[in-house]
Amino acid sequence: MSTDQTGKHLRLTRQRQVILDHMNDTNEFVSAQKAHAQLKMAGESVGLATVYRGLQWLAGEGLVDAIRMVDGEIGYRRCSTEHHHHLICRTCGRAVEILPEALERWAIQVATEHGFHEPEHHVEVYGVCDACWSAMTD
Repeated sequence: MSTDQTGKHLRLTRQRQVILDHMNDTNEFVSAQKAHAQLKMAGESVGLATVYRGLQWLAGEGLVDAIRMVDGEIGYRRCSTEHHHHLICRTCGRAVEILPEALERWAIQVATEHGFHEPEHHVEVYGVCDACWSAMTD
């Protein structure tokens, strides 16, 4: 049994712990296939289906974020537990967490203007990071 960032007790199997430890070491959103390949290269014997299920479970528990990436695959990344959004590089997958204050105000304003209450939203902003931009323009 393990404890998450909020103090909630979680049942982490050995495989889930291996996947979570791996996700702690990456700063980009990765697909289950890429995470599986990286784990395999690190000498871990975790099956692809186990990685898919493990990442889905970790996302359900709020331990990793899941987004639809530019190529249509689901990408996973270990993130903070606070509400936030992401700025994601379309080229390398690097992700930066963005605090939501301005977006929250905008969502409430738009919802109010259209007669909606208790708006919820998920925002991912895609672009090209400085490093990839420099490599593309050199």
